[in-house]
Amino acid sequence: MKKVKITVIRKACYRDLMEKYEQPIEHACDLVEGKVFIANGWQRPEGLCEMAWEIMSPWVMALAHGGGNFYDGWMKNEKSAMISCNDGFRPVSFLIEALEEESD
Repeated sequence: MKKVKITVIRKACYRDLMEKYEQPIEHACDLVEGKVFIANGWQRPEGLCEMAWEIMSPWVMALAHGGGNFYDGWMKNEKSAMISCNDGFRPVSFLIEALEEESD
């Protein structure tokens, strides 16, 4: 099983939707663009949001086990995927890439 690199690529913020629909939240997401996590096989990296992990973990598992080429050529690098968390107010996009390094 391989290690998988998870990089925060983009963090959007839809203030108009937040003002219209969301209860005020002082602190919602600590992730910053450029932050890198390394998944040791199937283990959620420390500091990675649990809700984001729930969305991306099937993709991480597939990549860690040698899978790829999702949706017949969706990604330029077939050993990667671009996945977003399911927060409709401040979605975060993650680039997930299989590494050559074996997991511990």
